[in-house]
Amino acid sequence: MIERVGIGLLSLLRRTWRIRVRGEIPSSGVVAFWHGEMLPVWAFFAGHGAVALVSRSRDGQRLTQLLERWGYHCVRGSSSRGGRESLEALITVAQHGRLVLITPDGPRGPRGVVKRGAVLCAQHAHVPLHWCTVRCRWAWRFERSWDRFLLPLPFAQIELEFSEPIAVLPALDDDGILALCTQLQERFAPEE
Repeated sequence: MIERVGIGLLSLLRRTWRIRVRGEIPSSGVVAFWHGEMLPVWAFFAGHGAVALVSRSRDGQRLTQLLERWGYHCVRGSSSRGGRESLEALITVAQHGRLVLITPDGPRGPRGVVKRGAVLCAQHAHVPLHWCTVRCRWAWRFERSWDRFLLPLPFAQIELEFSEPIAVLPALDDDGILALCTQLQERFAPEE
């Protein structure tokens, strides 16, 4: 019952947010964003048939219920549980032109460290990677959570900035993938 109330309240809250976009909104490929800033990005792409990667944890189950209500198809898995199967599923849907949303530092952190999943998905699906940066001042920041989770307050003005498409070359080996992950986390480091 509490979960249903929470999902309903978040759905109502989302409708009050005013989201402004900078950059070109991707319609396909992989969109990456920090775990702590996920809620505004999920809200923005709600109802667009996007595919979300969600962990197999209990919290992931709650998030799946919310995202399915918002019109997402969810693939369950993470680097620690079901990673290979979920990556294969995401590659397939990305190859078919669907937009894939991934938090590369989730589901357990460390915060601001890019894991390989989003980059590998873009590489193997031969689609671009887009980074989404979130800015919101009228929000509650959960300082004690590992990801410093951001909850925009009612009527918050939110800015989403999409990077230019980032090509992940098919020829990149493991060292190249790791180097690209390091470049991404330096370039898009979360605000302190």
